[in-house]
Amino acid sequence: MTESQGTLSGRTAWVRRFDTPLREFLRTETGSAAILLAATLAALAWANIDLRSYEALWGTGLSIRLGGWGLSQDLRHWVNTGLMTFFFLVVGLEARREFDMGELRDRRRLALPLVAGVGGMIVPVAIYLLFNAGLPSVHGWGAAMSTDTAFALGMLALVARRLPARAHTYMLTVTVVDDLVALCVIAIFYSEHVRPLALLAATGIFAVVLLVRSLGVRQGIVYALLGVAAWVALFKSGVEPVVLGLAMGMVAYASPAARGDLERATDLFRLFREQPTPELARSAGVGLARALSPNDRLQQIYHPWTSYLIVPLFALSNAGVAISGDFLSRALTSPITLGIVLAYVVGKPIGIIGSSWLVTRLTRGGVRPPVGWAAVASGGTIAGIGFTVSLLIATLAFSGERLEEAKFGILAAALLASVLTWILSRAIALLPPLVRTRAVLGTAESIIDLAAPVDPERDHLRGPDEALVTVVEYGDFECPYCGMAEPVVRELLRDFGDVRYVWRHLPLRDVHPSAQLAAEAAEAAAEQGAFWEMHDLLLDHQGDLLLPDLVGYAEGLGLDVERFRRDLEDHVGAARIAEDIDSADISGVSGTPTFFVNGRRHHGAYDITTLSAAVRAAKARAILVS
Repeated sequence: MTESQGTLSGRTAWVRRFDTPLREFLRTETGSAAILLAATLAALAWANIDLRSYEALWGTGLSIRLGGWGLSQDLRHWVNTGLMTFFFLVVGLEARREFDMGELRDRRRLALPLVAGVGGMIVPVAIYLLFNAGLPSVHGWGAAMSTDTAFALGMLALVARRLPARAHTYMLTVTVVDDLVALCVIAIFYSEHVRPLALLAATGIFAVVLLVRSLGVRQGIVYALLGVAAWVALFKSGVEPVVLGLAMGMVAYASPAARGDLERATDLFRLFREQPTPELARSAGVGLARALSPNDRLQQIYHPWTSYLIVPLFALSNAGVAISGDFLSRALTSPITLGIVLAYVVGKPIGIIGSSWLVTRLTRGGVRPPVGWAAVASGGTIAGIGFTVSLLIATLAFSGERLEEAKFGILAAALLASVLTWILSRAIALLPPLVRTRAVLGTAESIIDLAAPVDPERDHLRGPDEALVTVVEYGDFECPYCGMAEPVVRELLRDFGDVRYVWRHLPLRDVHPSAQLAAEAAEAAAEQGAFWEMHDLLLDHQGDLLLPDLVGYAEGLGLDVERFRRDLEDHVGAARIAEDIDSADISGVSGTPTFFVNGRRHHGAYDITTLSAAVRAAKARAILVS
């Protein structure tokens, strides 16, 4: 069964790109890096122009009282302990997503980022302790170990544009471990005067959260009230309440949108379309929301707020340092500053690269990074940006001049780490093409997202049987986006001689009433050896897919029309189409068109430029591992 523009990104489904949260996560972090940098520079400028007003504003007290009960902090601490709880909620959400749907869903791959993340913290801490052993400042070791995920990923995209998306993904998995450990360090080592009863109350409230979650309760107001109560209890206990954000995020499971949920949402919307009443509007809204996992919904709500407002506000309130000649002379010889700078700029790369190499060596290559060593090295150098959590711990560990020296060290390390990563990326670009490809992509096997492997004896194939790259499309003959993608696929096959293309059926009958019949017509034509001819006609005439139209296409192709009609009446192709639908469900496909390139799901646009880049990357990796 073989036969030797603007950006396209639409899909037919009630969801559009529900299954691409990691891309959205990385895109948000990249965009917010500039805002975070601007906020940091604004804080520095403000502190050096008028330090008194800077400290006066952020030192302003703010109290919340209810009868005889109340909470009171200055504005800076409300940002650090209150708003930053939402930042760590997003960290917890992304950590849970990685465990449920990302690289870490294969638990065998957990060892490498776990060891790399911990190694990338132990070495910097050791360097800091080397400079501060026996000094009162030794207590601030926690400020020298944690990477700022948002800032680091954003700067990586800016200074190392040529690195593949998988390098960003690997960096994210490592920093997820980094963030989890850092929050534990805050809770254990930087919480003072712990009150057992309040801590027990917080633990009990969180246990109720877990119970409510196990009972399947999905009303957000329930979790919000319990979360506020647990936060207050932690605040009263003396434990840093930001850890609650991480815990609440880890509770929210992640999963792709199920086709059954999408079909139910479609039915509810149709009812509203026929009778637009407030009750049906509410039902349709609830149905649409329920099609998403709690993790998706919460990330959609909070991630932009934390990236574009809360973290920059944190930087504005904490990064202000008055820099003078006397301060510089003191900071450049301060063990706090030197310990933090060298911990991040030297310790982070050594820890991450060395730990990754050690795991690869001990497992004899059985566990290795999903990218090449040049990409691992770039991730190690950019991990020297320890901004958000580092500043947070510094404010807990230090005060006065020591805090200023710590802040200066954190800012200097972020600048040096960015410059070092840029230099490394330029050096990688000078390597010979084949060496550069191996250094960036590596030779590790990819996680396969396609549940049902391509079977040349069963699947409909276009292109050479032994092609290095296989592109699988789940499509619907009535889907307008599939029609838009078809010329792109043809161009792709024309430009790349060693690509084979597979079409699998996913008729979305709830939105395309003729899709199932069209798919059965293609299979009826396949019975007479004309699948691809019928495939092309159906996509070229998507508005004409009724039975008389299909019979006319069969007649035009010179098929045995009576046999074609009989096969349609007997639903000869229905079982095969059902198998394709089942494989789509198992692979987490909920809309059309959805592409897989060498078994890995292709996220994002499907214009010729984007698909060609995916094919070139898959071909390069196939050559390396062959």
